[in-house]
Amino acid sequence: MYKNLRWKLLTIAAVAAIAIYAFVPVGEKVKLGLDLKGGIHLVLKVNTDDALALETQTTAEQFREELVGAGFTAVTSAADSVSSFVVAGVARDRDQEFRRLADNNVSVGQQFDREQVAGEGALSYRFRLKPNIERALREDSVEQAIQTIERRVNELGVAEPVVAQHGTDGRQILVQLPGVSDINRAKEIIRSTAMLELKIVEGGPAPTEEALLASHGATPPADMMVVTGVDGERLAQSFYLVRRTPAITGRDLRTARAQIDQNGAPAVGFSLNSDGAAKFGRVTGENVGRQLAIILDGRVESAPRIDERISGEGQIHGSFTQQEAADLALVLRSGALPASLDYLEQREVGPSLGRESIVAGVTASVAGLIFVALFMLVYYRLAGVNAIVSVVMNLVILLGFMAYLGAVLTLPGIAGFILTIGMGVDSNVLIFERIREELAAGRSARQAVAASFDRVFVTILDTHIASLIAAAFLFQFGTGPIRGFATTLFFGLVANVFTAVFVSRTIFETVLSRKPAGAVKLSI
Repeated sequence: MYKNLRWKLLTIAAVAAIAIYAFVPVGEKVKLGLDLKGGIHLVLKVNTDDALALETQTTAEQFREELVGAGFTAVTSAADSVSSFVVAGVARDRDQEFRRLADNNVSVGQQFDREQVAGEGALSYRFRLKPNIERALREDSVEQAIQTIERRVNELGVAEPVVAQHGTDGRQILVQLPGVSDINRAKEIIRSTAMLELKIVEGGPAPTEEALLASHGATPPADMMVVTGVDGERLAQSFYLVRRTPAITGRDLRTARAQIDQNGAPAVGFSLNSDGAAKFGRVTGENVGRQLAIILDGRVESAPRIDERISGEGQIHGSFTQQEAADLALVLRSGALPASLDYLEQREVGPSLGRESIVAGVTASVAGLIFVALFMLVYYRLAGVNAIVSVVMNLVILLGFMAYLGAVLTLPGIAGFILTIGMGVDSNVLIFERIREELAAGRSARQAVAASFDRVFVTILDTHIASLIAAAFLFQFGTGPIRGFATTLFFGLVANVFTAVFVSRTIFETVLSRKPAGAVKLSI
């Protein structure tokens, strides 16, 4: 009897048992992709100009505050494009001091280039984002949007969502959500910018903007801005005058959660990180008795009065339903989007279409396996049984791989299963033809089998490594469907090397162990 034959058989049985345990029941343990399970397919475009505008406006406001603190009370600082802002009103006799402040804050090694704007009297300067900084901000905004959307859809409980860069311009995002049927809710959660700001109220609420600004000459001061919202008492649109610089923003949040307020209405509670708590505690401590506007996406949701110093936690009130409060808490936890999104494409795949795809794919796979099995039995006689067992074992291991690693099975993935059947048979054909040649040369059955597997092994390994490299490139540079095919192809190749070389050889050795040592007969 062949050495270690018992251990080889036990190894094959153990691998088969582990694989079967991994994917049975198939409906629960093998994850289905969008085209098989149904769901939502979206293509979004990131408006990267928003990220540039936010960076420009923030820098302009911070620099103006720095200048005012240094005694430049007559200067104005305002953005004149998404990537530049102009500082005007710099006294000529303080130009050197201004340049030094600019060098320390926004130019010379910072993000903006400085140029003097022609004019008479007081000096004006334009600060423009450096080209490399602008490019990096655009790329970062897309990457941050992808990460934010991933966090949001993961909290929705979607199994194996696809969120990836899409298109040639680098600003599109592909989102696929298997099993999601409420497309409107999913789109709202994905697209919501969820920009949270808490600002001290300097005036309002007022029924009109004119009434709000009556005491300011119809124009808000440079360090303030007008924001609309709902007056909690009148439940009508109102206008608030708030400080331009927020006390804290959504970046200072540690977590957010849906809860019930003291009046029994849905609300969103939040807690702050250490830096946010310190800033919030300082601002609220200095403004006890005043109103604090809670602004979400540029709209005042509520403006409660500050009764005491607040540090670690707060609550957002509004006319929320329980679901709206839960969704708002979700998007706040996942972080604000760096830019707004536009929907370029949307498709909804029904589960019935997915079931039809599964039936069609399984039918094709079974039909292919049956016809291949018949051909192998007719052409290679009893050795064809060996090939059939190897191919079935290959598919079992492949399914086990998919289930263990959480890979998603797609319609192109089923095509990969069918290709795996062909590859498994191809490897067996190479081995069987070599055995025939060895038998024709007068070798015994045992010698023919041993020599054939030893000599064909390098060929099989070489072809499979080349195919594995191709599968890796398909996965790296392909999108959803291509990646599904590449995943199945990769695991099918790995499984095929094991079944063609180890399983098939062990079956031959088991059969030959029952024959005399010098036997030359082999049904092949």
